[in-house]
Amino acid sequence: MAEGNGDVSEFLSQNPHLAQWVESLKEHNETSKQWLARREFVLRNLETFPNLQPGTMSPSLDKLLSLSKVWANSVFLGCRYPQPVVNKVNEMAEGITVNEADVCVHKTRGEIVGKGKRPLTSGPDAESCVKKGRTGPNDTESKAAERNSGRPVAAAATKSGPPPGAVSEQQPFFKRLYKTVAWKLVSAGGFGPNLDHFEILRACVESCKANLSCVFVPLKDIPDLPAGCTQKEGQVCELRCQTVYMGTGYGRDDCAARAMASKEALKIFQGRKVTVKLARRRFRGRDVEDLVLLDEQPRSSILPPALSYPFQADQ
Repeated sequence: MAEGNGDVSEFLSQNPHLAQWVESLKEHNETSKQWLARREFVLRNLETFPNLQPGTMSPSLDKLLSLSKVWANSVFLGCRYPQPVVNKVNEMAEGITVNEADVCVHKTRGEIVGKGKRPLTSGPDAESCVKKGRTGPNDTESKAAERNSGRPVAAAATKSGPPPGAVSEQQPFFKRLYKTVAWKLVSAGGFGPNLDHFEILRACVESCKANLSCVFVPLKDIPDLPAGCTQKEGQVCELRCQTVYMGTGYGRDDCAARAMASKEALKIFQGRKVTVKLARRRFRGRDVEDLVLLDEQPRSSILPPALSYPFQADQ
């Protein structure tokens, strides 16, 4: 059976009766990257369904297509499924190569709240940590420096936050993205509730040679919710691009939360321009400086709590 995109193309060229049929299985909202990976998944597993006849609808074909979508959704969209199902589709997808940059990442409660113990490291990472500990000032050196200077010396620490010049460096990219989104919305008939907001935003970002970052967190695991918030079920999604925060959305599941976050992000592109600015946000119970994409509309200065923060010294 075919393995890898090159081998898949060669396999289909040798089996033209399969080529047209398998292309008919592509979903209209799938990206080329997602489809090529799912197509390989389908072709790899044809032989495991002996009753499946290409070109003929059957329960076997329905099952194979469902499993292929479960695998693709979990890898590219970050959707969650029961662990036995995930184990099965991962086994069926063994050998399929997926670009790490295209994989959607979930954050755990420990990563968000920051109360979990730091995992033990080994190998090069452990050695690096040891070296950092040795190069830092010890208590004796700190006390000596304090006596000489007459003022306390803080423990060695690396400041976290966006690097100097990050705002001006990001402006050209988002200026291009603004024009791309504007043309895309015009071709789609304008901004509206019936659009596939995530697909539009993703396509525009990729056309500018970048990727969207999606982070999903259960609503109940977010520590900075307002005191009067009684809703505890569902997922929250945060979108970033080039480390810049673009929007947050809530939904009953990952896909719904991502769709809402994409809709909120696209609203920013409705003005005459977009601007990257430094803004204060809550992250793990403390205020941090974050890069945020804004428009010219007056908005509340209170932003949703950050689900991720790419500017930490330990990341």
